Amino acid sequence: MKRDPQRPEEYPGRPEPPPPPSSPLLSSSSSPPGEAEGAELKLTPPVWIFGYGSLVWRPGFEFTSRKVGFIRGYSRRFWQGDTFHRGSERMPGRVVTLLEDCGACTWGVAYEVRGEQIAASLQYLNMREAVLGGYDTKLVKFHPQEKDAEEPILALVYIATPQNPSYLGPASEEDIAAQIIVSSGCAGHNIEYLLRLADFMRYFCPQAEDKHLFSIEEALVSILPCLYCTEESLEETASVPQKSKG
Repeated sequence: MKRDPQRPEEYPGRPEPPPPPSSPLLSSSSSPPGEAEGAELKLTPPVWIFGYGSLVWRPGFEFTSRKVGFIRGYSRRFWQGDTFHRGSERMPGRVVTLLEDCGACTWGVAYEVRGEQIAASLQYLNMREAVLGGYDTKLVKFHPQEKDAEEPILALVYIATPQNPSYLGPASEEDIAAQIIVSSGCAGHNIEYLLRLADFMRYFCPQAEDKHLFSIEEALVSILPCLYCTEESLEETASVPQKSKG
């Protein structure tokens, strides 16, 4: 049994989410276009959970196995606001969600949960992603990276839609990077979120392209030296004795 080394966060003062059913039901409206339309989908053990943001490096729940791979029909975008994990009410951070895009694919990690892990992981994610993050659940077809992989795996994924109150929508890569630089929350700085996600793509999915992600990383790296020089200049100015006016 594998376990993420970092224990799930506790959220004092936050309402406890209702316990999820052992075999959650998702209606056809929660399905991506072209996948099991017109029928009710039912998750049966084992359950697979697909992560494409912070879940790729910090799932926070027990799992039996993990696979790197991708889902088709979606693009990853830093269009979701975050006022808890990577930002605050005063200064929201930027985290990723998925945008329907027929010709695209998004890489990430799928976690297999079995037995008691199912209820525990879904309850934890309901708080982390739905209650605190504003994400909804959908079912997607996950394609493992392994060359000998068989059929795609049906996996649960959390997606923040434009209907949730924290949704920020599109912005230029430079504006997104500038917002990330000044934002931090209970889970850490927004910069860490961006760089860890970029590192995951670079080291685990070197063959994949994610122009949006790497353009934001590039913009952030170009802005940081300017901020450092500005702070240094201000400190030097403050330390220089001012001549009195005679």
